[in-house]
Amino acid sequence: MKVLEGFDKAAADYDRLVGANPGYHAQLRLSARRMGIPDQGRGQRLLDLGCGTGASTAALVRAAPEAEIVAVDGSAGMLARAKEKQWPSSVTFVHSRAEDLAEAGVRGPFDGVFAAYLVRNLPEPDGVLRAVHELLRPRAPFVAHEYSVADSPLAKAVWTAVCWSVIIPAGRLVSGDASLHRYLWRSVLDFDGVIDFENRLSRNGFDTIRTGRMSGWQRGVTHTFFARRASR
Repeated sequence: MKVLEGFDKAAADYDRLVGANPGYHAQLRLSARRMGIPDQGRGQRLLDLGCGTGASTAALVRAAPEAEIVAVDGSAGMLARAKEKQWPSSVTFVHSRAEDLAEAGVRGPFDGVFAAYLVRNLPEPDGVLRAVHELLRPRAPFVAHEYSVADSPLAKAVWTAVCWSVIIPAGRLVSGDASLHRYLWRSVLDFDGVIDFENRLSRNGFDTIRTGRMSGWQRGVTHTFFARRASR
């Protein structure tokens, strides 16, 4: 399955499906707060990379209501859904793959980058992480809100059980096609464990790396990965 095409096809029903996930939006807001953007974002410029239908953008607006926010996604269908919603004038949407930001006119410096459920879907995550590092001001935060279960047999089992009992059947029921949701299940199993992802961030120039957990059934499944651009 081509990932961007899958998200284009799922865009019409995406908000309804994720809205059925208890805590989905609250956990995004928690990760956005964990960026630690000061002064409600006053005078700050933030990048929401992989904004989808705008759930992560809304979390950033909530955490930093006075910041300028550039929200980017590679799926035209998902971005169209995001643009249909009501946003403050400080939010701008850009259609671009994460690998093509410069070509799309997305340039730094940024005072923070938020990437929710993005890195796992990238064909070459190291290249994108290096590019994100260069877009940040020195010591500015990068936060990845992401699934990671490889280090925990329990988390793998929980993730698989939830996918096959809830997520995949719901995707089939709502959209008639569960291929994106089967991809979601497999992509999480194949992604870095927490330690490996922390090491990946370090290899690509970040420091001050730490990982925050979630509560509820997603404890050990979904994480806030926090890092900073190294000083120059």
